[in-house]
Amino acid sequence: MAATDDKAMPLLDHLTELRRRLIYSVVAFVGVFLVCFYFANPFFNFLVAPLAGIWEDAEQRRLIFTALHEKFFTNIKVAFFAAAFISFPIVANQLWMFVAPGLYKQEKRAFLPFLIATPVLFFAGGAFVYYIVMPVAWTFFASFEQLAAPGGIAIELEPKVNEYLSLSMRLIFAFGLSFELPVALTLLAKVGMVTPEGLAKKRRYAIVLAFVAAAVLTPPDPISQLTLAIPIILLYEVSIWCARLMQRQRAAAEAAEEAASAAE
Repeated sequence: MAATDDKAMPLLDHLTELRRRLIYSVVAFVGVFLVCFYFANPFFNFLVAPLAGIWEDAEQRRLIFTALHEKFFTNIKVAFFAAAFISFPIVANQLWMFVAPGLYKQEKRAFLPFLIATPVLFFAGGAFVYYIVMPVAWTFFASFEQLAAPGGIAIELEPKVNEYLSLSMRLIFAFGLSFELPVALTLLAKVGMVTPEGLAKKRRYAIVLAFVAAAVLTPPDPISQLTLAIPIILLYEVSIWCARLMQRQRAAAEAAEEAASAAE
């Protein structure tokens, strides 16, 4: 039977080690948060860029805030989200350093790809919504502006900074989490909780759930909902392929173990 890399530790030592890793993670997050708060305006300007892109030919377009403290707390939220994203590799590394000594070598090799794929897929989802979904969605919403009719008044878009941030981060997190679907289903397939055959049979239910999730997580317009539902469906198909690959690897490992046992 394979042994773990390190010797067994008593419970008190495990708790001490956990506290140390948590302290490192919190200190890293707070340090990054303070830096991000200093650069909150450039971060917010980056989030506003898709909206500024559709207004580049317009004059005197602006975002507003209507409460004295609104922009200050918006900057805090921007710094929090940016710090959470930037400090994630540090926090994940501390988690890995706490968990890794208790894993067998083959378990480390199996778990490490998922640890790497998680932030990569989340970043891919965020990039997808920022560069593809936001410009299309913002153009759609801005199209509801109206020129002043005779005897009427013009209707112009003047977003509030806190509402714009909330909507942008809601979309980024929705797409980021949705892009984690292959990781979640592949892990479930690895431990035997789901099978590729079962996932394939439930494809029609997955499609329905994808559109339900898109309706809940995105603004109430068909463009945003389709741009989330379609990637979820495609990622579900990728998950089935990954589950098949994981099933083949598990079958090959079991066959190798049986051959080794028979040889003994």
